[in-house]
Amino acid sequence: MQDFIDHLQSQLQKPLPGRPPEYSISPADLKARSFIPDNPKLAGVLVLFYPKGKDWHLVLIERTSLHEGDRHKGQISFPGGRHEESDGSMTETALREAEEEVGVDPEKVEIIGSLSDLYIPVSNFHVFPKVAFAKEAPSFVPQPSEVANILEVPFHLFQQPNALMHMDLRVSNGLILPNVPHFKVFDKVVWGATLLMLGELLAVVGNHK
Repeated sequence: MQDFIDHLQSQLQKPLPGRPPEYSISPADLKARSFIPDNPKLAGVLVLFYPKGKDWHLVLIERTSLHEGDRHKGQISFPGGRHEESDGSMTETALREAEEEVGVDPEKVEIIGSLSDLYIPVSNFHVFPKVAFAKEAPSFVPQPSEVANILEVPFHLFQQPNALMHMDLRVSNGLILPNVPHFKVFDKVVWGATLLMLGELLAVVGNHK
């Protein structure tokens, strides 16, 4: 199984392919994400691979719907959150947030690279995804105020030819977005910024299993 991580780490050292357009809602959406204003909130997220059974898995979280001001409440995302002044780097932000949200021990995680940073216009977050792996499956502990559910997803599910689907999606403000690209994970819809990160990750991995 280690050869997959070795391949991924090697690919992450090369120029990144960027986010394939088919994972975005529209060309206008991709354009909006490419414009970063002067005062974004900074965030780090952890794209964590770990072995479970015979497969490498990724951990995703379903965010709670407890916070009225949260533009991403109820959505599926990678563990992560806002950068704090005490964080020495975005990597430290990603590790700290993953420990707080799902109980991942930073000492048992190895960072192997980064995906392209990503701006999220609706919440004014400039997100820095850090890719890592753990040699053993973590014992996840959700933070009740932030995490409604933890999703442990075999990575090969995202690699299936029919994994990317489309649907009309009703978002939190009642607006219906037409023909939204998404993955379905345990009956949960993965779309938006998280889908774009997964799209680039899949492009980095290529056909390697």
